[in-house]
Amino acid sequence: MRHLVFLLAAVAMPAAADPALKAIKASEAQVVILGETHDNPHHHARQAEIVAALDPSALVFEFLTFEQAWRHLPGAAEPDLKTALGWDERAARPDFSMYYPIFAAAPDAAVLGALVPRDRARDAMRRGTLEVFSGFGPRFDLDQPLPESELAQRLALQAKSHCDALPPEMLPMMVEVQRLRDAELARAALAGLDAYGGPVVVITGNGHARRDWGVPAMIALARPEAQVFSLGQAETDTALDGGFDLVVSAPAVERDDPCAAVR
Repeated sequence: MRHLVFLLAAVAMPAAADPALKAIKASEAQVVILGETHDNPHHHARQAEIVAALDPSALVFEFLTFEQAWRHLPGAAEPDLKTALGWDERAARPDFSMYYPIFAAAPDAAVLGALVPRDRARDAMRRGTLEVFSGFGPRFDLDQPLPESELAQRLALQAKSHCDALPPEMLPMMVEVQRLRDAELARAALAGLDAYGGPVVVITGNGHARRDWGVPAMIALARPEAQVFSLGQAETDTALDGGFDLVVSAPAVERDDPCAAVR
């Protein structure tokens, strides 16, 4: 499968004419990873359009735990599904109204969750990623240290994403938690593929969708023969690092400075 990376302006067009959808269908991927910026409704609208066109056998959501996903009610109205999934049980989840159309776009798909709860993330910091991973860790290289160059990039990214407010000694632990989250998403995607066949669509942030060290890299380690397509979704005038198969762009949304509180 070709790995193409270029930027497409978001324009109003039928789903069937969407260049991203055309590229995904041409790839014949078994696992399709649809990246997002969590609070950008344009990104979620494109995800819903792609999901409707692909009619996946399973959907994997970053913001649902394994247990919450089992509460899914196919065909439920938005408020009923939100309650059933316990969407508001955890703080800092994006507005459910942006995600509901994705569920509605594939009413027959199995819904799987891959969220790493905060208590497990804290446990991973204390005991190590392998100790708390729910699958066979070595197949995702969780028993191996990262290459020095990759680790340096990841440490810098974690520092920036936390507004340079974390003590330096915490950064390696944050990197390990990110690896754990990538592995859980990959595990869920492969479990969905084994149980229901393809295509499986993964709904997650761009950081997990990146090919160089995110979920696609984890799947490549565990099952190199699996065909994976990774879509990154940028915002206007921004670039995405990570080597996606395709990057598309949508208008940015207005948001407060996330680092203002720590300055």
